[in-house]
Amino acid sequence: MFNKILIANRGEIALRIIRACRDLGIKTLAVYSEADEKSLHVQQADEAICIGSGPSTESYLRMDRIISAAEIGDVDAIHPGYGFLAENPHFAEICANCNIKFIGPKATTLKKMGNKAMARFHARKVGVPVAPGSDGIVESEKEALKISHQIGYPVIIKAVAGGGGRGMRIAHNDVSLVQGFVAAKLEAEKSFGDGSLYIEKLIEDPRHVEFQILADTKGKIVHVGERDCSIQRRNQKLVEESPSPIMDPALRKRMGKTSIRLAESVDYEGVGTVEYLVDKAGNFYFIEMNCRIQVEHPVTEEVYGVDLVKEQILVAAGYSISKEWEELEPKKHAIEFRVNSEDGLQDFRPSAGKIDFLHLPGGPGIRVDSHLYQGIEISPYYDSMLAKIIAIGNSRDEAIARMNRALNETIIEGVKTTIPIGKSVFQNTDFKRGDYTTNLINKILAAKKSLDE
Repeated sequence: MFNKILIANRGEIALRIIRACRDLGIKTLAVYSEADEKSLHVQQADEAICIGSGPSTESYLRMDRIISAAEIGDVDAIHPGYGFLAENPHFAEICANCNIKFIGPKATTLKKMGNKAMARFHARKVGVPVAPGSDGIVESEKEALKISHQIGYPVIIKAVAGGGGRGMRIAHNDVSLVQGFVAAKLEAEKSFGDGSLYIEKLIEDPRHVEFQILADTKGKIVHVGERDCSIQRRNQKLVEESPSPIMDPALRKRMGKTSIRLAESVDYEGVGTVEYLVDKAGNFYFIEMNCRIQVEHPVTEEVYGVDLVKEQILVAAGYSISKEWEELEPKKHAIEFRVNSEDGLQDFRPSAGKIDFLHLPGGPGIRVDSHLYQGIEISPYYDSMLAKIIAIGNSRDEAIARMNRALNETIIEGVKTTIPIGKSVFQNTDFKRGDYTTNLINKILAAKKSLDE
């Protein structure tokens, strides 16, 4: 077992990793930027080292400074969390060369699955269904037009790197394709340093369903069910739930086996997710593989009664997956809502500032993962997520009722948050019926705008 782990991240995920390490008796070293000097993960870790100024390019993305901190702190392993360097194959290689365990997949796996066009090509090669589209990177607007004419509009233009909905545009005709191609390329270059794009046929009004996988270093791979991530704004997830309302045992078995097959084909290690779009006929299409712990992992933990972060650390340390993981069945229903410092009624405009007053919810069936405390400054440098509220029930209806209760209890003053839009989602008739798609947020916002006019 590891003696000490460096946590190359911040916010709630850094705290989550610290908790898992404490349960395992492992010491922790936090790295932090000057902007995060008073952050909870800095206060809660056993040791902490400042690695630079506020912008992530000068701190959390500085591999050299993180490795220096690891050597100073004499750590055995680095946990990257999600975002930042979590899926960076070069960072994983550097860790290996420094004899520090990278808690995640091998660099070779990250290289295969980190590029979405390459991942799509590989998925198709091993028999995983993908939507019609380009065979690889689309080099020019002329090539983009040719492919779009072949597969038919509407299409979606996607960046091969990164995530979070950046570098994505939908096109319904030649004009919007050319405009979208240029805009997506510029956004991808700015966000990820890589403007490479590929094109897929747009699956209209789909469900977004992802499968949680866990793999040890001895080749054993299991899946731990699915999460429905269809409630999104600007292609970024806002609500996740498990089990998915559209899932039945036969579809879960098919999608689970497909996910394991893909993971086996890239020699996967650790936790990860395989993401799909599911159309109205029940056909599913591979989108991407996320080679890290996901923001929404607590949903699966509560439904299946497991600790994914703890297990992630155990398999990285060489422990085998126990037999019981093969026989897990969903015991509860759980829904997660991301509280972001954004104005949901103003195109989700970011909102930075000081938290003047804070009251987070509690009571039966409520879990809150957050790095907030009263008086903390919300920096403009990082992701806007403030907290994750997870409601757990014996049924979906009970989980929704508890979420409504939790959102009504939550008070966050000093910044705008997504809580008002969350209340609208959980009171929405389509959501309550489980009959929703990735377009639900747009429908809710359009209805609100119509009432205001």
